[in-house]
Amino acid sequence: MEIIKADTKIDFMRYRNVALIISAIVLLAGITALIGRGLNFGLDFTGGTLIEVGYPEAPELAEVREALAQDGFDDFTVQTFGTAREIVVRIPVGEADETGADLSTRVLEALQRQEAGIDMRRVEFVGPQIGQELAEQGGLALLYALIGILLYVSFRFQWRFAVGAVGALVHDVLLVVGLLALFQVNFDLTVVAAILAVIGYSLNDTIVVYDRMRENFRVKRKGTPKELCNLSINQMLGRTIMTSMTTLLVLLALFYFGGEIIHAFAFTLIIGVIVGTYSSVYIAGSLALVMGVSKQDLMPVEKEGADQPDTEVLPERFRNREA
Repeated sequence: MEIIKADTKIDFMRYRNVALIISAIVLLAGITALIGRGLNFGLDFTGGTLIEVGYPEAPELAEVREALAQDGFDDFTVQTFGTAREIVVRIPVGEADETGADLSTRVLEALQRQEAGIDMRRVEFVGPQIGQELAEQGGLALLYALIGILLYVSFRFQWRFAVGAVGALVHDVLLVVGLLALFQVNFDLTVVAAILAVIGYSLNDTIVVYDRMRENFRVKRKGTPKELCNLSINQMLGRTIMTSMTTLLVLLALFYFGGEIIHAFAFTLIIGVIVGTYSSVYIAGSLALVMGVSKQDLMPVEKEGADQPDTEVLPERFRNREA
């Protein structure tokens, strides 16, 4: 049974200008939030202390936060980690003047006054300098990925397709990062990994559509670039929707059942899969058409002399017989 029929004839490119306008509006809102509110950087980038404690029974997070606030802590986050009986407390740099060991002892004492039987599991400290280096390395990783993709698509297809693919990826990254800033999602190294995964996912879908476009441009004798782009998207529509839906099912399960520690990672991938599927249909194809891709750009290059008659000189004994 086919959920999406193979002979669908949806005119996607008819609405490409509307889609581009919607993308521009959402991008503008995201960039405004990114400039105005900024990203909610986690301890991986800002530096600070992470303290994990274990409870004999699952505590109420509101009571844990109240115990820390009563002890004088103002800026901190409390989350469950793994099971409901394990709690992670994150305290950024500048909240207290104590060293990592003294700060963890103070946190443990504050929590033990509320609940006995609490034990310390681990303490991690990230300095501000290390956090800055991680932020720079994460940004460079995204930049190198985009440059590598531009070179690969230029070699694999044609430079107009490369511009379209990179434009779609930049659109995806800016949109995802803008939404992370808008909703103030905790931005740490797991989110950077999720953004890199979004780039790979979106590129894979775009390459599949581009490959079918190249095949149709070479095989179909009739049809404008717009018509052939529509045909290619419709032919791959079933594959695109099924891949996205199965991926989203896994990510939704991670988001709801994976615990608080993995929420930012799963949320980023959920947004990225939705945006990446949309951009593969509208942004990548539209940009290729805007760049003026045509049949002549995708036709295979004929080898020089392929249509020339065979002019090889016969050996002398054969020339005599011909004479």
